[in-house]
Amino acid sequence: MSSRGPLSSDEWLDLFSQIGRGVRSVVLPLSGTEAGRAPLSVGAGGDTTIEIDRVAEAVVFSELAGLAERGERFSVLSEEAGHRSFGAEYPLVLVDPVDGSLNAKQGVPLFGLMLAVLDGPTVADTYGGLVLNLNTGEEWRAIRKQGAWRGGRPLTPMNRADNGRIELLGLESTPRSITVARPLVERSNKIRILGSMALSIALTSAGGFDVFCAPIPMRVFDMAASLLLLGEAGGVATNTKGEALGRLRCDLDSRSTLLCAPTRELHAEALKLLGTGS
Repeated sequence: MSSRGPLSSDEWLDLFSQIGRGVRSVVLPLSGTEAGRAPLSVGAGGDTTIEIDRVAEAVVFSELAGLAERGERFSVLSEEAGHRSFGAEYPLVLVDPVDGSLNAKQGVPLFGLMLAVLDGPTVADTYGGLVLNLNTGEEWRAIRKQGAWRGGRPLTPMNRADNGRIELLGLESTPRSITVARPLVERSNKIRILGSMALSIALTSAGGFDVFCAPIPMRVFDMAASLLLLGEAGGVATNTKGEALGRLRCDLDSRSTLLCAPTRELHAEALKLLGTGS
């Protein structure tokens, strides 16, 4: 351990912000290019690693290795590289270097960076999280029991626009999701499928989406920072049966469906539409 003691939540988030600037500088020039699309190998999470993923993760690990050289002890779990120890099991840093890498590969300008720090193995153990929109540079931060911020300002959800229907529904990006979530689709005025879980949940925390649903089980690992944002902003997240997510393990194998909303009222309505609410 370093002589000055472990990093505080704010210090972790400042480091994540610094990492984000580096990731953005190397990812944006490669988005939508043949060089950026080049397949390399299968990552620890089971997806094919492309050049964009590789350069983003290299920036992350360079910064974290520098932190370890200064005496900090922690471990890292990354979607591409898997688990690496820097001298201690916890804090555990979760890294999704390019959340929405298909968008990045195809030149669709909507993908992000997800970084979270945990003091235990589950979703509830997340005590700091950062989501960065790598296209716009907009940054979302959250600290457990202290709050959430968007662009440096306290995050306060927008008021609901339509009390009779779901004004804007967000869905996870597989074609089957539309079919499985049909009760929500039929009650919605508009639908958006962004292709980035981290950014979709972050936008829900601000009330941009009335409801976001991943009706097919998705990796819990990708959700950690955004779920902290949502909870700190007063939102609610469960699986599509209404069961809490806090005890789920943040590893590369755990998967769950997801239903989240910026208010308890909207979440309850969505559960009822899916036939799983009381």
